Amino acid sequence: MARKDNEKKLWGGRFQKSTSQILEKISSSIDYDQRLYHQDIKGSIAHARMLTKMNILTGPELNKIITELKKIEKEITSGTLTFDSTYEDIHMSLEAELTKRIGNPGKKLHTARSRNDQITLDTRRYLLDEGASVKNLLLKLITTITTLAEKNIEVVLPGYTHLQIAQPVRFSQHLLAYTWSFLRDLKRLEAALETADYLPLGSGALAGVNYKNDRLFLKKELGFKNITLNSMDAVSDRDYILDFLYFSSVLGMHLSRFCEELILWSSAEFNYIKLADAVTTGSSIMPQKKNPDIAELIRGKTGRLYGNLISLLTTLKSLPMTYNRDLQEDKEPLFDSLDTIKLALPGMIAMLTNLELNKDNMAQACFKNFSTATDLADYLVTQGVPFREAHKIVGQIVLECETKQKDFFNLSLKDLKTFSSSFSEEIKDLLNPLTSPERKKSMGSTAKKEIIRQIKNIKKILNLNN
Repeated sequence: MARKDNEKKLWGGRFQKSTSQILEKISSSIDYDQRLYHQDIKGSIAHARMLTKMNILTGPELNKIITELKKIEKEITSGTLTFDSTYEDIHMSLEAELTKRIGNPGKKLHTARSRNDQITLDTRRYLLDEGASVKNLLLKLITTITTLAEKNIEVVLPGYTHLQIAQPVRFSQHLLAYTWSFLRDLKRLEAALETADYLPLGSGALAGVNYKNDRLFLKKELGFKNITLNSMDAVSDRDYILDFLYFSSVLGMHLSRFCEELILWSSAEFNYIKLADAVTTGSSIMPQKKNPDIAELIRGKTGRLYGNLISLLTTLKSLPMTYNRDLQEDKEPLFDSLDTIKLALPGMIAMLTNLELNKDNMAQACFKNFSTATDLADYLVTQGVPFREAHKIVGQIVLECETKQKDFFNLSLKDLKTFSSSFSEEIKDLLNPLTSPERKKSMGSTAKKEIIRQIKNIKKILNLNN
């Protein structure tokens, strides 16, 4: 009875007793690694072609393998073929199904390979395939933000430090700050995909294989740029997944920060923006509510992106060379982060595409918290006053306005001269927060010409990626 139970196990030859139910349950990964079936089948077809070159498979056997694997792939895609949970992972399930259909040629297919090099092949190829779609979504988000910035160059709102109104800035400058963050994320994604772009197949279980295989042929067949050069490293390395999870975590952090500002800006207290009905929800009890759910959910999902990175780092931290079954825990963090990012990016794009600006409210908010105080101090510097002294003078002006409830933005020249004789008539324009951004002269500032320069540079980068 026990021996019969092991007949379905492709590794069951040396076992006399059947495995326990708990081992079956804890070992199984087919529920989640089945999504690798495209990559696994593609890898098996390339491997079969190489085996034919090595005279291990005949031409007719190769044709049978390729024909049947393609049929299996179509059936899985259409849902007419489901996986047998007896076979614990995607590799064994596909091999068993193939062998059931064509017999001995299916049994020959695993010659000169191991599940150890097979699984890292599948995850590398899967990450490269899915990473391309993530890159396209990220580029679309960057384009969306840049377009929104370009359309609203003249809009001014308060810039904040410590969540206190600090200095007036262009709305476009605020948006482009996120664009540059996401462009750095793009570089991190490209670096992660570059790390993944190494063919591990042909390394065997850990020591290589006892056949003169052709890994250069496999590299070309499977579309990899490079080949792993150490068989032990090839089967144990998961750095490429860590790199992607790190990219996802940093991207999630940037998305979360942006979402936080959208949430604040759409609140009644700020009222700088209005989110479209299509990306908000109502309350089950309060009829007036319009809740920024997408922004809140994206912000919330950042926690799981961090968790996936920490999870795999912790799994890997004490593993000896080479393959250990702990490595089965690499796929769920990868899949979850991919799925999360592929939800969050379209959500962000949808919110920004239909964003409505309350430009007057943004402008009026600049007339709060003495937002041009630094402009006054800088003016005094141009009149020969040392900056620290200028800072002190303007601080005294602010205190006077607070104490006597004076309007800082409409101070008369007479009022200002009581604090410093260096003030002159031209100071009236310097008090206006709506003209403040244009007085900035440094490269990368919030002045209009610098915004235009940023947009041109960003468009050049986008053109290089299209």
